[in-house]
Amino acid sequence: MLHLIEQLYGPFFSAANWGNVVTSANDWLIILSLAIIECLLSVDNAVVLAAQTQSLDNLQEREKSLFYGLWGAYVFRFLIIGIGTYLISFWEIKVLGAAYLVYRYFSQPKAGETVEKKPKKQRRFFGLSKFWSVVLQIEMMDIIFSIDSVLASLAISDNPVIVLIGGMIGIACMRGIAEVIMRLMRKIPELETMAYCLIVLIAIKLFISIPAIGWDIPATAFGGIVLAAFAVTLAIHFWRRRRNRGQQLEERMRK
Repeated sequence: MLHLIEQLYGPFFSAANWGNVVTSANDWLIILSLAIIECLLSVDNAVVLAAQTQSLDNLQEREKSLFYGLWGAYVFRFLIIGIGTYLISFWEIKVLGAAYLVYRYFSQPKAGETVEKKPKKQRRFFGLSKFWSVVLQIEMMDIIFSIDSVLASLAISDNPVIVLIGGMIGIACMRGIAEVIMRLMRKIPELETMAYCLIVLIAIKLFISIPAIGWDIPATAFGGIVLAAFAVTLAIHFWRRRRNRGQQLEERMRK
């Protein structure tokens, strides 16, 4: 049992591993790409978590419950990354993971669709108070969201330290600037399309890495692809906006 725990979580406590990651420009490129993916794909999750707090009586309790939820998200992310790093070595998990990613993100509501702002009914668990029931629900949602994010991250890099740092940055951004990201995605709708395209690419990367195929996209190269996709998406958006303004100007001149 101790050997299994050491195998799962030993890399997190390796000073050499942390030193290599922190001092590597290539690893920071991967971390940045993971943080971008986390923010784009998890912004709706922040809305769901915030909705869980609406039944609480005052703003102080809502903020406190989200604070506990934030630290719970970090703890669960740590635990799930350790387990996921081990499981992702099995090709069957890679195939199931690739299929799950495609299903999970293409079956959820689009950014423009209506999102329920308040839970239908506040449930209490194990006789807990309303406040702690909300905290427990937030932690349960954190576990579900962590599975999605960790699976996508491990498909890009198998170094648990890189995945942990990228996930921590992504969680902080998701909770801290969720409304800003949502506003940005409404102004630049192409970002949502880019996010779903990246999910397909991640699923393909995960699938083709099974032994029967044996292909792989290096983590550094994939990180570059993510950043390049982000830059190209912004360029396309501004080109379209400029073109639309030109067309509107021509129509006005004709009138």
